[in-house]
Amino acid sequence: MSILAAFMVPHPPLIIPEIGRGSEKSVQETIDAYERVAQEIAELKPETIVITSPHSIMYSDYFHISPGRGARGDFARFRASEVTFEERYDEELRDRICDIAESEDFPAGTLGEKDAELDHGTMVPLWFIRRKYSGGKLIRIGLSGLGLAEHYRLGEMIQKATDDLGRRVVFVASGDLSHKLQAHGPYGFASEGPVYDERIMDVAGRAAFQEMFDFREDFCRRAAECGHRSFVIMAGALDGMKVDANVYSHQDVTGVGYGIASFYPVESDDSRHFRESYLAKLKEELEAKTLASDAYVRLARASLESFIMNRKVLEIPEGLPSEMLSKRAGAFVSIHKDGRLRGCIGTILPVTECVAREIINNAISASTRDPRFDAIRPEELPFLDINVDVLGEPEDITGPEELDVKRYGVIVSAGNRRGLLLPDLEGVDTVEQQIAIARQKGGIDPEEKVKLQRFEVVRHI
Repeated sequence: MSILAAFMVPHPPLIIPEIGRGSEKSVQETIDAYERVAQEIAELKPETIVITSPHSIMYSDYFHISPGRGARGDFARFRASEVTFEERYDEELRDRICDIAESEDFPAGTLGEKDAELDHGTMVPLWFIRRKYSGGKLIRIGLSGLGLAEHYRLGEMIQKATDDLGRRVVFVASGDLSHKLQAHGPYGFASEGPVYDERIMDVAGRAAFQEMFDFREDFCRRAAECGHRSFVIMAGALDGMKVDANVYSHQDVTGVGYGIASFYPVESDDSRHFRESYLAKLKEELEAKTLASDAYVRLARASLESFIMNRKVLEIPEGLPSEMLSKRAGAFVSIHKDGRLRGCIGTILPVTECVAREIINNAISASTRDPRFDAIRPEELPFLDINVDVLGEPEDITGPEELDVKRYGVIVSAGNRRGLLLPDLEGVDTVEQQIAIARQKGGIDPEEKVKLQRFEVVRHI
């Protein structure tokens, strides 16, 4: 295998003496571990260092790989402009990764560069590495808003590209752990913070990369981590390999978690194809859920499958409950994949003759016409989680005090602009959040006077 080793490292700027000005001593354990990582990389003498960074260019649906012959950077924004970097990119390996991604219709490449300068998530690891090893070109890769399976898959492509070229590569996964470990820290405290750090360091120590898929998005968001997806790409780059793992340090003295670990591939191991096993498990779970779902969800799934596979609008099938044919109501169809929203479109008030037709039409729209997402592809169908919300009649309310984020959805109107948010959504915990998001969806400014309405839903899952 051409990937010689992988390292999980943090990127706090304060760890650089010119920035910390003495305060870096508070994380001396992390510094010592970093020095060890840099020495190991120097001894490996890689031809290329691949760094994944949460602070490189990031898109919701695309992995950005830095283009060009190279890049420079400095710590000017941290008042240390004298600390500079000048790096050459491994153009051949980068192009090979991009070719593989293109051949597999995978959203990764060199498009959309907004800023060519190196980011601090890249430069902090390089500061330690370059003091001990000046060789090796660089590949810099950003994260994306896509799911964990896609991040892991990118790692697999990196592995394939390095093997194709026989390149000696070291992988550096840059990322801090939770930013909410202590009340006195810059981001405050959340109970999920220490739990995240404990779990991810345990996973690292056992190289139990399959468990990285078990970190739910809402849990990671509450923990305010920034490195998880970086670590998942790294895990994908070691797919199918038995790994010797060692944790070097973990500190949380600043309220932000810093973890350092190494991973050395030992030999091939067919039991460690974790994306494949994760997707197989997910498919099995969703098939069981589909069998247990009610007629509303089954109809939505049948509709989008008919349209995506055959470009045919489903006719209303026989055997539906009578209320689906006799009742008229607005309905929303929501689609999730890998725990993330993949499409959601609906109608506030009915526009068709019955709920069944409302669901058929909105399932097609949610899967192919949601402007936030590309149309769902046939190969995604087995991994989609679908739910249907049938809306009750909206009623006018006088103010936010008449809302309940779990019970009521909200409609916010200003003139002919209108934004809607369903009730009981993951990550929406307060009425203030609910109204703010609905305003945003309707293109309504925060200070504009609005009309509020509430509605209840019957959710079918």
